Amino acid sequence: MRVFDAKVAQKTVAAIEQAPALDMKVMMGVWIASTTGTNTATNEANSARNNAEIARAVALANAYPNVVKAISVGNETLVSWNGWNPQSTQNMAVYLRSVRDQVNQPVTTDDNWAFFASQRNEKDPHPVFNQIDFISLHTYPAEDIKYGLWDWKQTATPAGPQRAVAMMDAAIGKAKADYQAVRNHLDTNGYGRLPVIVGETGWKAVATGGESLWASPVNQKMYFDRLRAWKQESNGPKTIFYFAAFDERWKSSDDGWGLFDRDRAARCTALALTNNPSNACAEVNAKYYTAPFNQGTVSTSRYTIYADMTHSDETRISGLTMGPWTGWQGQSVSGQNSGDGSSAWQVTPSPAEWGWGLAWTLGTQEIDLSQFSGGYLNFKIKTQYQGKIEVGFKTGADAEFNAWDVLMVLSPGQYGYGNDGTWKSVSIPIAELTKSGASSFGSNSPPAALQMGRVSNAFILADRYEKTGKANWTNDTTPILIDDIFWSR
Repeated sequence: MRVFDAKVAQKTVAAIEQAPALDMKVMMGVWIASTTGTNTATNEANSARNNAEIARAVALANAYPNVVKAISVGNETLVSWNGWNPQSTQNMAVYLRSVRDQVNQPVTTDDNWAFFASQRNEKDPHPVFNQIDFISLHTYPAEDIKYGLWDWKQTATPAGPQRAVAMMDAAIGKAKADYQAVRNHLDTNGYGRLPVIVGETGWKAVATGGESLWASPVNQKMYFDRLRAWKQESNGPKTIFYFAAFDERWKSSDDGWGLFDRDRAARCTALALTNNPSNACAEVNAKYYTAPFNQGTVSTSRYTIYADMTHSDETRISGLTMGPWTGWQGQSVSGQNSGDGSSAWQVTPSPAEWGWGLAWTLGTQEIDLSQFSGGYLNFKIKTQYQGKIEVGFKTGADAEFNAWDVLMVLSPGQYGYGNDGTWKSVSIPIAELTKSGASSFGSNSPPAALQMGRVSNAFILADRYEKTGKANWTNDTTPILIDDIFWSR
């Protein structure tokens, strides 16, 4: 079992020591904070924290040598994309040497495979190689889908369960390629003595951040099974740490990796290991890539999203659902007088720390609204909600990681918007909206870009506090009535 932080590990290690029948061993983590910033006081404080963390880990390793079998100093602190807690190789080498001088267990640092393979303009890993006893690399083919690093769609294989098999075979192929890149670099640069393990790898069981075409308990089990088979190969890794045992609520959009959910209910992999399989875990139920269905080009003068009244030369949205980003945030209410019948949609914000949002979405479908590029997004609104809001739409697919948010921050007085508690008619030129477009959360640019022929969320109403200038946990739940939502050209 791998733990990440010596500060919280003492009870765990002691419990294992007291239950030898578990036959469980621990790779002790040493959490290393960054000391490479420009703030001297912060660097000094983090250095003191790091030294205290090292002291805790060393004490546990020496007190429980039968349980603590290895020590890992730092977690993904050296890879180039760590912008929140980076460390230099020189500083890490000092920390590693300090630990090695005080314990008998082998010592390493856990990091992304690309760092250890010295690929993609990563830091020089050799100062670290000189201070470690083995490599503990991380490989996440599932995460690399977002960056187009392997052919996850497998469209050469017909859609269906056989495509899911091809996708998972390709996934383990990507993990093997990452491992081999590290092995090759070690062997050709004088570090052939270093054994290699996989310190982290896994597959999401639940789509918590747009992974609806590949995240499922069945796909997770398929990846796990392939890992076990790889481990038995003669040229496979010495061991593999699977991430993770349990879902963790605090991870939010990066949750869903657990072999057990938050409530400790077993998923397919764990069920199979206990010889208690479920029919739902059959590979026929695995997720696989399917291209979004496009409803076609709208050529009428109006594309109606939500309205009571009908109009000539309009297209009514088909397959529409209202998807809240946080909590439950809407219902139809009657007795309104917006100028569009008696019904309206009442939004009751359910904020998270960062804000809230909801979208009128087509789900796995899209619509071509390219003929509206010179038109307008229109709606009626009645509220006393304070400050700015965001309105707009989205193009592309979250599941393909090419989604593009077209969201404008709207202040009272702009384009007819007001928050004085009376009905207002808002009309925003699409050309003005598209100026504020950006890659959606979890998508990448490129390939993420504005695609008016692939509108997936026809209307979005939100308040992301970072965008509207509010403080985290602003928690304004003032209702917002919205009606007569449509595109016009």
